[in-house]
Amino acid sequence: MTSYTLDVTSISPLSKNKPRQAIVLCHGYGGDGKDISVLAINWQRFLPDAIFLCPNAPEVCSVNPQGYQWFDLTIEKEEVILEKSLIAEEKLNTFLDQVFDNLQLESNNLALVGFSQGCMMSIQAGLKRKKQINCLIGYSGKVINQKHLSNNVNSKPKIFLMHGENDTIVSPTHLLEAKEYLKKCGVNAKIKMFKNCEHRIPVEGSSLGLAFLKKNLL
Repeated sequence: MTSYTLDVTSISPLSKNKPRQAIVLCHGYGGDGKDISVLAINWQRFLPDAIFLCPNAPEVCSVNPQGYQWFDLTIEKEEVILEKSLIAEEKLNTFLDQVFDNLQLESNNLALVGFSQGCMMSIQAGLKRKKQINCLIGYSGKVINQKHLSNNVNSKPKIFLMHGENDTIVSPTHLLEAKEYLKKCGVNAKIKMFKNCEHRIPVEGSSLGLAFLKKNLL
C-alpha cells in the first residue's frame, strides 16, 4: 500500500491505468482533503489517467478542530507567519517527493492546485522547488511573503490565479498584486477575477481550472 506522511484523500485514475499525471489539491484554512476533493470529482472524467491527491494539512486548525491548517492564521506577525509557513512547506515538499517516488512520475507530470491558504502554500512551494512542476492553479489566495520568495525562486511553472471580487476573507487586491509581483520574478501568471463572487470557487473557476490542466498536462 502506498504511504504518505500526510493523510490524504486519493482518487485513482478513472481509466484504471497506471497514473500518467498527478494533481495535488491543497485545501484552505479549516478544511480538509475531502472538502477540496469535490474539484477532483468534477474533473476526473476529463483527465482519466490522472490521480488526484488531496492531503490534509499537517496541523489541526486552531479555530476549527474538525479541520486542518497549513499554519496558524490567528498570528499577525509577518515573521512568525513566514516561519510557520516554511515548516508547512517542508512537509508539503516531502509529500510531493513521495508522490514522485511512489508513482514514478517526472515533475513535469504534476500540477498543484490550492484554495485560500492552500493557494498560498502552492505558490510558495511551487516556485521554490528545484525540479519544476508542470503548472499551478491558485484560487482566492496570495503570496505569503514577497521578499522571501524573491530570494528563493527556483522554478517558473505555468500559473493561473483566480479570485472573487467580493472576497472579504482574502482581499481580491492580492490577485493583481500577485500578478505584478510574479511578473517581476519572471513568471507570467494568467489571472481571472470573478464578478459577484465571495471566498469560494465558482463553477466558472472549476471549468477554467480544468481547461488549464488539460492544456498543460495532456
